[in-house]
Amino acid sequence: MLNEIMEIPSKAKHFLDNSPGYQLPLQVPYLGMGSSYFAALAFYYMGIPIQPGIASEYFNYISPGKISKEAVLISQSGRSSETVWCSSLFENFTAITNDAASILATHSAAKQSILLDAGLENYSSSKTYINTLLALFKGFNADSSDALEILNGNMGVYETNGRSMADEVYNLYAERKSCSLYITGNGPNIATAKQAALILSESTKLNFHGLPMAQYDHGPKETAQNSVVIQIISRGPSLRRSKQLSASIKNAGAYVIEVEEQAVDENFSVLHNSVPFNFMAYYLSQKLGVKELFSVGNKVTEVE
Repeated sequence: MLNEIMEIPSKAKHFLDNSPGYQLPLQVPYLGMGSSYFAALAFYYMGIPIQPGIASEYFNYISPGKISKEAVLISQSGRSSETVWCSSLFENFTAITNDAASILATHSAAKQSILLDAGLENYSSSKTYINTLLALFKGFNADSSDALEILNGNMGVYETNGRSMADEVYNLYAERKSCSLYITGNGPNIATAKQAALILSESTKLNFHGLPMAQYDHGPKETAQNSVVIQIISRGPSLRRSKQLSASIKNAGAYVIEVEEQAVDENFSVLHNSVPFNFMAYYLSQKLGVKELFSVGNKVTEVE
């Protein structure tokens, strides 16, 4: 797991240097599950006019049986059942996947397949999540090369911060045995909060909640006493409110940790802010003695 996290910068650079040019469509559904859905959600909150959706709900509720013209289907494995189901709902689609031989990439309706080229990934999404973000930046004509250089140069800092967060949360959990665990973000980093909660939950078997900071402010903050709240801070319109909320819930008995990458603007910070959580997931799972990452299901969710 640690080796996969350490490969993030090299696999990201390999993707940017070697992927061919392409354009991604606007005003169409961008469907996926888990991390793939979160990646599209980040760009929706950047103001990109796309329609991110959870593939299962789109298939069963939004457009059951209705054939539409075009979509972008994102599945890092290319085998996530619900995303593959959605391939039958469009005349053509763009596939974004890490497996060129997968059913999604080779589907007859896939007019173009964008290969993430992140290499083998057996654990929680780390390389594939970053490369999915890069694939979307590139398809929307945003140059992420400078942000990637910063990511590469700061990997040691992200590891130190992730290990420190693991130590803090482990000590608090060991002391209290039961506490609420929240991760909050704003704008594009709402996706980061959800991604962080996903990888931490599946890696540590603790129940982390990822949600918008403003949604946390509208009720869940009442659970602040004895809780852990990790706030993803970014230089955007919600910065002042985030700082005020941190102070408020600290006074109410919450243990607050802030994650922030100050060297990039808010949109590109999604590339950086998720990485400390990958390290945190690794070190916290080690401390908790987690032996098997996927003990209830498999890494790839395939349902009938």
